[in-house]
Amino acid sequence: MLFRPLAFPLIELLNHVVSQQQTLRESVSFSGVGLHSGNRVNMTFLPAPPNTGVRFRRVDLEGKPELEARIENVCDTTRSTTIGKGNLRVHTVEHILATFAGFEVDNAIVELDANEPPIGDGSARPYCQMVEEAGVTTQPERRDAYRVAAPLEVDLGESSLAAFPHEKLKISCTSSDKHGRFTQFYSVEMSPDTWKRDLASARTFCFFEEIEYLIKNGLIKGGSLENAVVIRDDAVLTTEPLRFQDEFVRHKILDIVGDLALLGRPLQGHVVAIKPSHSANCELTRRLDAQMRKPIVAAQAFVPPPAAATAKQTVLLADNPAPEVAAIEIADLLKILPHRYPFLMVDKVIRIEGNKLVAIKNVTINEPFFQGHFPSHPVMPGVLQLEAMAQAAGILMLKQADNAGKIAYFMSAESVKWRKPVRPGDRLVIEVELTKSRAKIGRAKGTCSVDGDVVSEAEVTFMLMEKE
Repeated sequence: MLFRPLAFPLIELLNHVVSQQQTLRESVSFSGVGLHSGNRVNMTFLPAPPNTGVRFRRVDLEGKPELEARIENVCDTTRSTTIGKGNLRVHTVEHILATFAGFEVDNAIVELDANEPPIGDGSARPYCQMVEEAGVTTQPERRDAYRVAAPLEVDLGESSLAAFPHEKLKISCTSSDKHGRFTQFYSVEMSPDTWKRDLASARTFCFFEEIEYLIKNGLIKGGSLENAVVIRDDAVLTTEPLRFQDEFVRHKILDIVGDLALLGRPLQGHVVAIKPSHSANCELTRRLDAQMRKPIVAAQAFVPPPAAATAKQTVLLADNPAPEVAAIEIADLLKILPHRYPFLMVDKVIRIEGNKLVAIKNVTINEPFFQGHFPSHPVMPGVLQLEAMAQAAGILMLKQADNAGKIAYFMSAESVKWRKPVRPGDRLVIEVELTKSRAKIGRAKGTCSVDGDVVSEAEVTFMLMEKE
């Protein structure tokens, strides 16, 4: 296929901090075999609307189901990163995700007619050529990066990773095998230029003694010296010379970039990795995701407030430290939502910012459901937490001028998880993000948390209807 430059000069990217979301200008295709499955596969990158993120679409399955590239969908990290939901699977997604992250592409659909993308030459170079052929275009919605709020550390087996606050994404990595062979170190600050020049061409590799184990476990069915480098003792087996003197550690960083992309947002932080693995990379991403969702209650000095000030608790979000604003009080909520006692699950909206909303539900012993759930051990039903997320998402849609006076009907819920019990006296913080809004249909991701700990989460879909 023919390749053309990105839609704007790469040097301009270096001097420009991308503040708007980006997608591909047009679709582009590529074919090959999957590294682990050995299946022949055709793959197409397609543009996607704002706030879509990266989604994998299995066109070989009935209904062409889609999987969102998010950390909560990771189901296996054995020698690669696999995402799945139910019986739906897509294997070895990390090189594609790294490519989109490297070129700062926020929204894209990846269509596949098999369960694993083509491995190409074992690096991300073919995918970079696809992005360059398709071109990149900006979108009107804001690009919302997450900056590491506090240091995090992961120790998993031989792997050790840490993340620290930093103004850009920087990765410093040391790699070696169990015996300390081929120990390499590399550090890079990410940009589209450093991604393409320093990381994208680094190929996957393995040690010769690992091959028997990989084959017995049904892996590397599509592997060959055409798409992987094999290390045997002190010899490097490859069909071409090494592309970098330290190609192995660069590929490890490539994998880290791909696994961190499962956060669903651009990351600003310095990641330090020693002998990383997909399992450890994904665990760090999970902890970053938890930190990102965890509201921080700011302490206030115990002093009389100024005469002109109103006493008010301040809530900060870890990724955007703005003070709590009573965006919608209960009197106005009753004008938006049709729900009433005992089924109104939102007491106040404290913040609306674009397609995101933060609301509060104060859980008291006076709630009628505690009479039967359970009299001797009162616990808020999980389905009512789900209802709270749905109502909060409905508020986001109903606040739009075109939707005023309509009713939001709850249609479905996916990826529902209840993590901890909610008891009388708890203050439920409900956070929702609208991920799709087309005509009458809305879709949102939501979490409920208490004292900074996520107690439940879900993806909800609802339909807007006219009042009868």
